[in-house]
Amino acid sequence: MNQMCLAHLPGYAPKGSKDRATQAKLTLSELDAAIGRFIREVYNLRPHSETRLPPQARWEAGAFIPRMPDSLEQLDLLLCTVAKPRKIHTDGIQFLALRYIDPVLADYVGEQVTIRYDPRDITEIRVYLRHPDGTDATFLCRAICPELSGETVSLKEITAARNARRKQLRGRLATRSTVVDTLLALHDEPLPAAYPATTRLRQWDTCDQAGPATTHDAGDTPTPGDGPRLKRYWNE
Repeated sequence: MNQMCLAHLPGYAPKGSKDRATQAKLTLSELDAAIGRFIREVYNLRPHSETRLPPQARWEAGAFIPRMPDSLEQLDLLLCTVAKPRKIHTDGIQFLALRYIDPVLADYVGEQVTIRYDPRDITEIRVYLRHPDGTDATFLCRAICPELSGETVSLKEITAARNARRKQLRGRLATRSTVVDTLLALHDEPLPAAYPATTRLRQWDTCDQAGPATTHDAGDTPTPGDGPRLKRYWNE
């Protein structure tokens, strides 16, 4: 594969190359198509080094007739090996935070089904009714996602987009957390210290307006006449 196929594709960067990611030229779908063409048009038609026959000619010479499925739906059941259990809701089937709908699903609301899909294209899923007795599942329909209709989106693209979104959100949260910590540090000033006791003396203004203010020792107990006059409120 490396010598006959990948080495001839644009953007090929063997192991040990510097900045391999920046040399990429093909998308995943383009790479898949290129590998498919190589297998069909080159490898299967080129004589093998041991058998001296092309693989396709050797296969056809064996006169082997494979057992074919009875319908395309059964072929999908064989090829789409990725299966997930789901439940049909009134608004369709929820899968990968996407909604898949089809008119047939309206008659099976609440039923347990098995969905199968191609990881290279999740714009539609195959829905099979699960029988309680364990018999083979019955094909119901192909449900499509309206948000992805008309496009070809792979599971890897969905996963990559979500990972990028999560990374972006985590970066925003980290930035906001830093800003909040900085603001808290700026406003987290120490409380003013208590007035220092530079002397053991404390003054109380006597309530006697005629006499001067007297000075008492800090250890003395103030008498009812000492201290500033307080305003009192009475309930009448």
